Amino acid sequence: MSKPILGIIGGGQLGSMLSVAAKKLGVKTVVFSDDIDAPAQKFSDVFIFGKYDDQNKIDEFISQVEIITYEFENIPYETLNQINKIKPVLPKPSINRIIQHRLAEKDFINKLNIRTTQYVSISNKSELYTVKDLLPGLLKTTTLGYDGKGQHLINSIEDVNELDIDFSKGYILEKLVRLKKEISIIITRFSDKKYEIYEPIENIHEDQILKQSSIPADISDKILKESKLWAMQLAEELRYVGTLCVEFFIDRNENLYVNEIAPRVHNSGHLTINAYNVSQFENHVRAVCNLSQIKLNKISNAKMINLIGSQITVYRNKQFESNEFFFDYLKKEIKHKRKMGHLTTLF
Repeated sequence: MSKPILGIIGGGQLGSMLSVAAKKLGVKTVVFSDDIDAPAQKFSDVFIFGKYDDQNKIDEFISQVEIITYEFENIPYETLNQINKIKPVLPKPSINRIIQHRLAEKDFINKLNIRTTQYVSISNKSELYTVKDLLPGLLKTTTLGYDGKGQHLINSIEDVNELDIDFSKGYILEKLVRLKKEISIIITRFSDKKYEIYEPIENIHEDQILKQSSIPADISDKILKESKLWAMQLAEELRYVGTLCVEFFIDRNENLYVNEIAPRVHNSGHLTINAYNVSQFENHVRAVCNLSQIKLNKISNAKMINLIGSQITVYRNKQFESNEFFFDYLKKEIKHKRKMGHLTTLF
């Protein structure tokens, strides 16, 4: 049986790793990116450069693939929906539309009786003076923003006075939890109630950027079971196909909260490449291309550290132990706070 040609929208490190996983499975890939220097072109079979609203480039891309997926969620819904009318897009554009919008995402999660931190929609500065009970809190843009971008910490009403932001964008205010720990669940849904779920991953952030991920997570059995159950419920309700990440907070009273959902492979799951028999990337390709499901088997405990900005230069000239695995994303330009690579250590 011939395997479909997979189109990947986005050419960053996640697109690169999806292309590598696809090649291992004998699946050809076509990457479509608006970055002419996108590193994924070094790993895909075909690379198409163009803006995501360039109809000619979209048509060129669609003509060369049979199934489409994407490596980041901020692709215009209109573009994904248009493509989906001609060739299947997985995960479905309607899922991306919910998760692109923080308020819609939180509403969706709460309707399933799954706990999130308290939140409220904010359309102007004066509304912040009426929600003192949600302070201290994080004011976030409802769309776009990642790795701390578009976020403002508000500890008290006095901080509101100092705020100088553009409220023409929608905002959401989320009450801060008394944070004990952050974890994530990577789950691949193949079809109705058919999943592969990786064990919870413990995450540490610095400057709102993921710095370290490790397994096993130091959590209770209650949190382990609840986080997996919630991830399954979310994937099932979305009728999701592919790999999904659910990020969680654990507070000091051992309460679990869903922070956000990423409708794609995820940074915290990079360690699955070396720590499991099937990585999150391979499972995503298997699911969206309707290939066989393989039972997950953990090979080793692991720790992954992100290499941010100029940190990559030291590692490019370093000798590694047999249990260390260095990944250079081959990005052309080193930028401050930009993820340039990662190192996974098995133990």
